[in-house]
Amino acid sequence: MRVSRVLLVAFVAIGSVAADFKDVDPGVFPKDDPRGKDLPKMMGTDARARTQDANLRESKAFAAITTKAEWEKYRDVRIQALRESLGTFPEAPKNMTVKVTKELEGEGFRIQNILYESRPGIWVSANLYLPAKPVEKMPGIIIAHAHHTPKMDGELQDMGMTWARSGVAVLVPDQFGYGERRQHDFRSAKDYDKPFRAGRQDYYFRYNSNLQLSAIGDSLMGWMAWDLMRGVDVLLKQPGIDSTRIILMGSVAGGGDPAGVTAALDPRIACVVPFNFGGWQPESSVLENPDRDFAWFGDGYWESTRGLRGGAANGFAHFVIVGSVAPRKVISGHEFAWDPAKDPAWPRFQKIFGLFDAKSHIVAVHGKGSVKGPGGPENTHCNHIGAVHRKGIYPALKEWFGMAVPEEYSMRRTSADLTCWTDEARAELKPRPVHEVIAKLAEQRRAEALAKMADARKAWATRLGNVEPSANPKVTEGKAEEVPGGTLARFALETDPGITVPVFFITPKDAKGKVPAVVMVAQAGKQAFLKERGEEIAAFLKAGVVVCLVDVRGTGETRPGNSADRGSSRTSVSQVNLILGQPVLGSQLRDLRTAIRWLATRDGIDGKKLAVWGDSFARVNAPETKLAVPLDVEMPAVSEPGGANLALLAALFEEGVTTVYARGGLDPAETFSGSPYLYVPHDAVIPGALQVATLVPTVSKSHAVAYEGTVDAQNRATGGKPMSGDAVTKWVIEKLRGK
Repeated sequence: MRVSRVLLVAFVAIGSVAADFKDVDPGVFPKDDPRGKDLPKMMGTDARARTQDANLRESKAFAAITTKAEWEKYRDVRIQALRESLGTFPEAPKNMTVKVTKELEGEGFRIQNILYESRPGIWVSANLYLPAKPVEKMPGIIIAHAHHTPKMDGELQDMGMTWARSGVAVLVPDQFGYGERRQHDFRSAKDYDKPFRAGRQDYYFRYNSNLQLSAIGDSLMGWMAWDLMRGVDVLLKQPGIDSTRIILMGSVAGGGDPAGVTAALDPRIACVVPFNFGGWQPESSVLENPDRDFAWFGDGYWESTRGLRGGAANGFAHFVIVGSVAPRKVISGHEFAWDPAKDPAWPRFQKIFGLFDAKSHIVAVHGKGSVKGPGGPENTHCNHIGAVHRKGIYPALKEWFGMAVPEEYSMRRTSADLTCWTDEARAELKPRPVHEVIAKLAEQRRAEALAKMADARKAWATRLGNVEPSANPKVTEGKAEEVPGGTLARFALETDPGITVPVFFITPKDAKGKVPAVVMVAQAGKQAFLKERGEEIAAFLKAGVVVCLVDVRGTGETRPGNSADRGSSRTSVSQVNLILGQPVLGSQLRDLRTAIRWLATRDGIDGKKLAVWGDSFARVNAPETKLAVPLDVEMPAVSEPGGANLALLAALFEEGVTTVYARGGLDPAETFSGSPYLYVPHDAVIPGALQVATLVPTVSKSHAVAYEGTVDAQNRATGGKPMSGDAVTKWVIEKLRGK
């Protein structure tokens, strides 16, 4: 047989016969070959390179802007892309429902505990601080709290009371998933029988919430921003409010992100104070080439509000989001020490505001020290916005909006005092669990997607990015050896610059003429097939079927770590790829299609009789498994539906694939919304409403498809018992032979 395309290296001839497939060396390169050692780092290296390319592209484009008109053209395209990336927004309510459940009197102020309906069935709990006596032309402030604590935190109370006493309305809502809106059962150490960080669970469960929202085409950031926009509505309903003086403040960790995005989308906000968002971060360091290496689009880890989907692909860098507010007012907030000469975003802000002759409309406030130091006067850690930071905010608000510098005041209330939901309110408003609301949206959107899907390939390509196979992959041939029933040859395909796809090509003995082939793919890779599916491979070879084992990027030898947990390298790589506009699954499909095209061109292969076997070797959670657990303890098993997804997608896109066997995929009825506890890998959630429910019936219309061993989002078995290995091979062989 011949190697198509480019043959770079043939390092070892056929060796001894392996006694069993389990004994086969699973590596495509020799054990001491540095290329093999680099495979697990490959996706991280690739993501960094593509991020640098995006940084340089956008830095060059911004540097070329010289006029306000050019900036506005550049800005408008990117802010529109930002809006689209966040998902579908409902219509703004014409008469939003606001329920006051309790009112507290204070010294020169009062507090209303309120509930406002942000979306149908979604209620936001908030504390509204108001002056004790009516004020004519009253400014309004919304504070987006940090991911540290919800609305009852002492710093938030201090700000609400202090500004209300000076004649300002201050709204402090619980952000999505926090406080009275939490999406889990772990409020205190008493709620679980093993040690866990009770105070961090609201923050950690943002990961699950974002996966649920991403699956229906929305995003956590989109829902958070919408809540804040509706908070503007709440302020505008207050008697005496001055609509020209609405100010949005975002706290130091996780509050500045939605504040910056919301201000970019809502022109009613006259001033935004996005702490730690837009430029220099507490973890930042001076870089030799900041145009290329600064985190302009955020970091790629599980915290999705800092790494916005499509940001690098579509150019909405954080400084663009904040800068788009110009010529409205911006206070660039920094929790610790800050130097304008070191912050690469500051000159860009100056340029933007200068184009409007409005450099005085942006100022910076900052604290002291470093995030690495202990809390204290020289290291100004805070939960939200500390007193030392507020001192810098007051003069700007006085100059811009005529707001008197207030006298700091603190008389903190208990959490019980500031709780908004009452038994009476629940009986009247009938709030629904968030996952139920998401479930309804999922069903609606999937039905709409199916009804509108005239071209399934185009619809899926829109979600997955560039899935076209490489036209001319470089091919490296490695060691070959005799195995039971055939010959195993090793190949490495370069499907993209720096991306190596290991392939095992196993040819039956005495194969004559053009023979069919089965391509096997799974997250665990070819090693798992050799270990767990050796009998099936032998049966295919005995029947005269070529077996091709493919480790698409992120699987098998190329896995960036073995864990699929929230904080894993794999999750980080997946998030970076979303920022870059190309889900990992889309790149994996590109690899698989390249391997299939390469396979079909080899001598002796019938390229019109191909099967794809997508498998999962992940442990399934038993019915009695305790699924409700904190997100920083030992977790239930995580599913691996990627192989099944790829098998179906390969059949959708590749004409030569006639047969699909998929095991361990997600149940077609799964909407990711039946529970707040999810055990699916980050890279298996396809952004958008086009989930497996639309893929299985589409492919089944024109292909032989066996979709078995399905699981739900909690990784529990939902289908019947899968076929035995012997039965599967017989089924695949029959279908390849047209029976």
